[in-house]
Amino acid sequence: MSTLLEQAELAADLLGAAAHENGRIVCTAESLTGGMVSELITSVAGSSAWFDRGYVTYQISGKEEMIDVPAEVIAEFGVVSEPVAEAMARGALACSHADLSVALTGVGPSGGTAQTPVGTVCIGWAERDPSGAIATSVRTIHVTGDRRTVRLAASLTALQGLIALIRGGDPMRMPSPFD
Repeated sequence: MSTLLEQAELAADLLGAAAHENGRIVCTAESLTGGMVSELITSVAGSSAWFDRGYVTYQISGKEEMIDVPAEVIAEFGVVSEPVAEAMARGALACSHADLSVALTGVGPSGGTAQTPVGTVCIGWAERDPSGAIATSVRTIHVTGDRRTVRLAASLTALQGLIALIRGGDPMRMPSPFD
């Protein structure tokens, strides 16, 4: 059985092939994963042909300043929430030359509340169509394990969702062992 890292590396390879074959450009906005999704993507040879940029917005101010997440959304729903993940994905796409984005926000093993326990990860995906309209999908996963496990599982799910979008699927409906 392969490790989460091996699965994530394979997903990045598959994403690269799908993005290249379909002329898609990807960007990321990461909080919990701290650039891990971007690192997996840029480990793929030739990724500069299909990866535009990655934002690491670990602090709330970074989300607001770099990718235009409204402060009101964060205040109303909390930083680890589906509305914030959706706003991050939308903002990353709007601030880039990409046509697909993924955004992650979550709670690692040192945090958590009753509403958002440790291992809660909200992932948003956004897709820009040829007219410029942006459609979004979002889902929450729950991962048990140490900090690296949570980050790897979130990164894997993020990459799988991008692949699903390129193939015409819906990341909200793809199977995941972390639901």
